[in-house]
Amino acid sequence: MSVPRAPLKPLDAALAELLGNAQPLEAIEWVSTFEADGRVLAQDIVSGLQVPSQDNSSMDGYAVRHADVLAAQHTATPLAVTQRIAAGSVGEALQAMSVARIFTGAPIPPGADAVVMQEDCDLIQAAGEPAHVLIKMLPALGQWIRRAGEDVTKGAVVLSKGERLTPASLGLAASIGINLLPLVRRPRVALFSTGDELVMPGDVAPELMKPGTIYNSNRFFLRALLVRLGCDVTDLGIVPDRLAATVDALQSAAQHHDLILTSGGVSVGEEDHIKPAVQTLGTLDLWQIAIKPGKPFAHGRVQEAHFIGLPGNPVSSFVTFLLLVRPFLLRLQGVAEVAPESIAATAHFTWARADKRQEFLRARRNQAGGLDLFPNQSSGVLTSAVWGDGLVDNPPGKTIAHGDVVRFIPFSELLG
Repeated sequence: MSVPRAPLKPLDAALAELLGNAQPLEAIEWVSTFEADGRVLAQDIVSGLQVPSQDNSSMDGYAVRHADVLAAQHTATPLAVTQRIAAGSVGEALQAMSVARIFTGAPIPPGADAVVMQEDCDLIQAAGEPAHVLIKMLPALGQWIRRAGEDVTKGAVVLSKGERLTPASLGLAASIGINLLPLVRRPRVALFSTGDELVMPGDVAPELMKPGTIYNSNRFFLRALLVRLGCDVTDLGIVPDRLAATVDALQSAAQHHDLILTSGGVSVGEEDHIKPAVQTLGTLDLWQIAIKPGKPFAHGRVQEAHFIGLPGNPVSSFVTFLLLVRPFLLRLQGVAEVAPESIAATAHFTWARADKRQEFLRARRNQAGGLDLFPNQSSGVLTSAVWGDGLVDNPPGKTIAHGDVVRFIPFSELLG
């Protein structure tokens, strides 16, 4: 009597269960601000000063007193230039009926309450005489003045714990004098593929490939995705389709890694050894997830290490990594918001084959602002992931007509 198959698990339920097992790493490492791009903060960053530290000019021009300019314009009287203030220097108090030549970033002298751009002034300077300027427009109070603290106030949290740092974040940290940042340590990930059919590029020339063998593409994109997510990756290569070899690889990988990630061998065939090998050393849940591509998925524990097994078909492996492994690794690093942003876009294609599973169709934006669909959506056609620039998230049982509005997840949201 056959055992009935478990129902397919919805993606949202699988992701929620997976994230529930992702206890954030606690170890902190202090890293140069130069080297922290893409890493995750382990502590809040609090500013010890205000930025800017004092009022300064946002333009090259002249620092003025508004009342003096108003008075001078009635009689078209030039005002004397009595000082020159460059960035990094400090001016003196501005006297009545005088202006200060000032440059971008230079502090506003006491008494000045506006800056006039040099383009709105005529410089008058006779030989041997002090310089004067004729100001051709009446500035508003505070014009072209950047106020002290308008960017950052002292004591403010400028970057928050769990925040994934961007180039702009690094600049902001530097602006308050931070040269070392407290970061969650990199997740240590062991990666290997299973399958006697796999061959590494460079080991065998294409014309010498034996029937039934294929080049190992998954190893390359999975490693690249892990590195983009800030992981410290140990590449264990290709493990033969032997139970003993799979057990040995898992046992070795579990010693010094937070996650073991495999590709292939998570089905239930006679040559799929991941399930019994993991169960020999730890615990395993083998899921059939209601997504297309990417139905087979495994997760569990090998001793103290997390284990995730991805399907072997390249697009299935690619998509399940983006939808499940990526948020899991971000949560391990303490990131709270791990869901990618999606946009509403218009389908410039039809999809008449509704599936009972949630589908992720490879598509790309066109010049008309809509989405084109790659013609072959097979789980083995990796070309679709290169040609496309995102995934159409199509709910179960739904067809798509030309002109329908669909949910589109750009790869830019998923590939880093």
